[in-house]
Amino acid sequence: MKKYKDLAPSPRTIMTPGPVEVDPRVLRAMSYPILGQFDPEFTSLMNETMEMLRELFQTENEWAFPVDGTSRSGIEAVLVGLIEPGDKVLVPIYGRFGHLLTEIAKRCGAEVVTLETEWGSVFKTEKIVQAIKAHQPKLVALVHGETSTGRMQPLEGIGQACREVDALFVVDAVATIGGIEVATDRLLIDAVIGGTQKCLSVPAGMAPITYNKRAEARLLSRKKIERGLLLADGEDDPLLRPIQSNYLDLSQLQDYWSPARLNHHTEATSMLYALREGLRLVLEEGLEARYARHREHEAALIAGLEAMGLSLYGDPACKMTVVTCIEIPAGVDGESVRSMLLDHYGIEIASSFGPLKGKIWRIGTMGYSCSKRNVLLTLGALEAVLLRHGHKLAAGRSLQAAMDVYDM
Repeated sequence: MKKYKDLAPSPRTIMTPGPVEVDPRVLRAMSYPILGQFDPEFTSLMNETMEMLRELFQTENEWAFPVDGTSRSGIEAVLVGLIEPGDKVLVPIYGRFGHLLTEIAKRCGAEVVTLETEWGSVFKTEKIVQAIKAHQPKLVALVHGETSTGRMQPLEGIGQACREVDALFVVDAVATIGGIEVATDRLLIDAVIGGTQKCLSVPAGMAPITYNKRAEARLLSRKKIERGLLLADGEDDPLLRPIQSNYLDLSQLQDYWSPARLNHHTEATSMLYALREGLRLVLEEGLEARYARHREHEAALIAGLEAMGLSLYGDPACKMTVVTCIEIPAGVDGESVRSMLLDHYGIEIASSFGPLKGKIWRIGTMGYSCSKRNVLLTLGALEAVLLRHGHKLAAGRSLQAAMDVYDM
């Protein structure tokens, strides 16, 4: 019989746009004993998690809780709950994940209207507002930070335009929450989806979401309780168009997270420990201080890359703080560089997708991975590897430029 070795993953410096390195305190939290999902001690942790998520999302919403599953589960839960077959949905696309929103909306039976702009740029707000007025959608779905291109779409004014036509405004903030401000209430966003494995530095496995009363009303109009949970038999409403997914049914999940604790699924106990600890650490650092930390390390990384003679990809006016995209120099094998960084230095950076595959590298400075040590280590290793690949550059300038930003 085949025998397997003890699990011993290699230590890595993860500088991708997700997943990123997990704070050791989060890993420690995941090792704690399991509690039953209706144990008062555990439901108290659930309530604390909801409280902290409201602070993170900057909202007074009653509903702020995680969906069990990776970030895509949160996106699907929100869209499958809010979109009925035949609804008109507007999706502005400026990278890979706008296409994902489009695909999910179509699977929900929506009539999807898309706007597209060149990858590496974003939309002028006026163009989105004009499309909202012209198409009168029931829902607008938009990516806040597009990791495939390293760009960030400004959200100011879009929520107000949605309110004027009674459309719901849904934002994918998977890549920005915890690293860049997501002011849910101020921006009039009806539903926001976050992710754990990026700026929150928690393992992938939960998708924090929040939604307001406008979105809740849409969910409750489609609510169907499982027959096995009802106290007495009842007839289904023949006009009801229930949410197609049972596992991702937010109308049932909010009962599970409410004081009623109506059973839905078995909560992912260790992941909730991780999320609670990750949120605690975010709030302990302070949101503004955390955003400033991400800006500082981005500035040092950019200074080092430019001193190396490398060109940044995309419109700098809409660059994401937490993702930096670099044009692969002519004559350099981008995948060979990535492999050498991983094999010899234990550093992982990312390539990209679709039309950008093989054309850019993407470096994430997110959460626990966003540190002076990691930035300086990545710059030094990248310089050495590029020299090894025959690329001419001024050796030593990169680290000095980054150190100047850090005022070392």
